[in-house]
Amino acid sequence: MAEAQPSRVVPKPVPEREAKDARGYQLEQMRRRFSPKETELGNGDVSLLFNLAPSDPDFPFDLAHLECDLLVPAGYPQHQPRLQVKNKDIPRGFAINIEKGWDKLVQEKHGATLLALTKALDRNLESLLSEQKAETVKMTIFKDTRHLEAGSREPTPQPLAPATKPAARPYIPEISYTQAEISEAKARRAQEVRQLEVRMRHLPIYQKSSDGVIYTLSLEPKCRNDLPSSLRDVQSLQLIIPLLYPLQPLRVILDNVPAEDAEPVEELFAQKAAEQKKLSLMGHLSYLTQRLHLLVKEAMKPAPEAAPAPESPAGTGETEGAERAAALETGKGHAYVIPRPPEWSQGAGSESDDDSYDSDSDEDGGAAIGDDDDAEPAAGPSMPTQTAELGTAILFPSVELHGVELLQIAVLSLNVKCNRCKTINEVTGLKDGLEKASSCKKCATPFTVRFRPELVHQNSTRAGFVDATGCTVADLLPRYAPSTP
Repeated sequence: MAEAQPSRVVPKPVPEREAKDARGYQLEQMRRRFSPKETELGNGDVSLLFNLAPSDPDFPFDLAHLECDLLVPAGYPQHQPRLQVKNKDIPRGFAINIEKGWDKLVQEKHGATLLALTKALDRNLESLLSEQKAETVKMTIFKDTRHLEAGSREPTPQPLAPATKPAARPYIPEISYTQAEISEAKARRAQEVRQLEVRMRHLPIYQKSSDGVIYTLSLEPKCRNDLPSSLRDVQSLQLIIPLLYPLQPLRVILDNVPAEDAEPVEELFAQKAAEQKKLSLMGHLSYLTQRLHLLVKEAMKPAPEAAPAPESPAGTGETEGAERAAALETGKGHAYVIPRPPEWSQGAGSESDDDSYDSDSDEDGGAAIGDDDDAEPAAGPSMPTQTAELGTAILFPSVELHGVELLQIAVLSLNVKCNRCKTINEVTGLKDGLEKASSCKKCATPFTVRFRPELVHQNSTRAGFVDATGCTVADLLPRYAPSTP
């Protein structure tokens, strides 16, 4: 019995007209599809001016169409075509990203037609607009009027000055990442995005772009009345999570507010997010929600003049600070204290000079974690309790009880961080006094977690303590009750 011949891939047949005149055939395709404004340039080059409307129904940007000027050289397809973006409402830095994206598509899709390249640009338009804006240089031309003034005054001899060589511009190398850094960033991004989707997808305002880069989320600022009138109506934001987050910076766009008022706040938030790369996505969103009014005030005030740093008294102050820093670094300190945000203390609604993230970004919460009773006590009034003040305290600093005498957590779900490999693990179904034992999903290190609840009332904002062995508490997880008919 004869063996079957292996299947052969038959190339797509090329139309006879395209084989004879590829340039003319592809130009005719563009004319039928877009009806461009065609201009004959010198040396046989052709300029096609047309509008490209985004075909994605979930396109997140407010862009009706992209004004494209496609230059097809006379030597096409041996010479590659060039694209120029003509939109006046698109910043030049983003237009450069689109033009570079076109050049990259031309190189990757060698042999593709002009129409196929245009369709590929349409599919990649959202990711190109989500990239960091390219840097541009603004040039100013001054009119020379010295010849007009020469007749009205006598020339005065000028001393000869030695020719000065212009200062060389410093070379700034392009940032590159190793394969290990990229793999670690992608793993962390996938984990934090999954946590974000679990928490936010049940909210009324939630939308995810097709490529998973842009999330439209609801925004409820804590002190809305302290915001300027132009930003007081903000109800949602667009969270832009780059594909290499956290290696690439996180950005936000405030929806339905004037751009001139929102852009300074968005830039300031991007700077603060870049300074705290270890903070999770939910931590960044929580910070923006709690301190949006303070970010607005800081973005609006002028930059202060540099003042000389105060001299610290020599002796005990510097020695004590150095000893404490060394103890925290080596892990041999008596207690580990994570500073609480300023709004947790009394007078949370007042303006605070400290408008920065928590100094220890490994933990998203603002609780004090101590080894024994010497740890810093929780802020706010608290009644005497039989529960030992050990472990990680759960506080509700801004809780308001209306028609409720007592509040108690019945079931608790947590994210815990392995002490060995720092991997986040989920622990669910914690109840009063129930100790749960598990192991890390990455390094298999065993750990145990136990929850000791307390009653929350008008004189106590503490909901209990979590005793963790072999891990540390990283975050709270939501628990949704099943809907009733």
